[in-house]
Order: sequence, then C-alpha cells, then structure tokens
Amino acid sequence: MLKSEKEEMIKELHEKFSRTKSAVVAEFSKVDVETVTKLRKKFREGNVEYKVIKNTLARRAAQGTDLAVIADDFTGPVALCLSYGDVVAPAKILAEFTKDLEDKIKIRSGVVDGRKVDVAGVKQLAKLPGLNELRAQLLGMITQPATKLVRTIAAPGTQLARVIQAHADKAQG
Repeated sequence: MLKSEKEEMIKELHEKFSRTKSAVVAEFSKVDVETVTKLRKKFREGNVEYKVIKNTLARRAAQGTDLAVIADDFTGPVALCLSYGDVVAPAKILAEFTKDLEDKIKIRSGVVDGRKVDVAGVKQLAKLPGLNELRAQLLGMITQPATKLVRTIAAPGTQLARVIQAHADKAQG
C-alpha cells in the first residue's frame, strides 16, 4: 500500500472512529469464511460496522478519538465492531454469536462513550436491552397511565349497565 493510500485510509478511519458511540475489539483465530459471513450479516442487520483493519493503521487512526483508550488492544488478528447509534448492539451481537465459538472468537475489550470496558463489562453490556427494546419499554410506561385512566372512567358506566341488566333479567325471570 502506498503512503498516500495509508494516509487516506487513516483519515477515513479517524472520521469513523470520531462518530462511534461504542466499539468492541475481538480476536479471531481459525474462523472459517462461512462463520465470518454469518457474523457480518448479523452486524449489518444490527447496524453495526465490522472491520478488519491493519493494527498500525487502526492505532494511528484512533489517536484523538474515543477509541484511543483501546488502541493497545490492536495487536494480532483482531476485528473492530463499531456502532454509531445503539451503544449495546456490538456487544450484544458479538456475545450472542460467540457463545459456541469462544475458542475461536474472543472479546478483548470495548469502549462506550470514551470509557474502556473490559471483557466482563462487554458481556454485561450485552445483557442490557438494546435501543429499540428500551424505546418499547418507554412507550409502554408512557401509555400505561392513559390506559388505566380510560378503564377508570369507563368502570362506572360498565357497572351501571350491569346493574340495569341484572334488574331487567330479574324482572323477566
């Protein structure tokens, strides 16, 4: 690779690293192409960018970004999983996918909003609900009082209708 190409790649990576909300560094060894293809598909579905980058370029691109705290983990065969929106997505997808492949894919570390997270922290992060799940929970909490209010307002009318029906049934019977 020419020096100008490297500089352009570093600039592009630096821009991506600057926008990243969270990232996970994973070590890969003896992973077949089919497995990596499945993993890439999962990441695409979760809006997570999966990159295998030359370590020296990644270290240089990380300078001055939130990913600088994990730059020391860019050694050996590693891949970066970057998320620009949902903070939990890279950890969740990687942890779920690697349950059966822990001997081949190992999580090294992660970063969330500029803070380094160790392996245990990444696994804990994976257990948290994702952005869409949190939105659904929040929506449920917002609509719950309104639903209760409607039931409370409707209750006297419903009870009155039952009393009238009971009197009508008694009069006929």
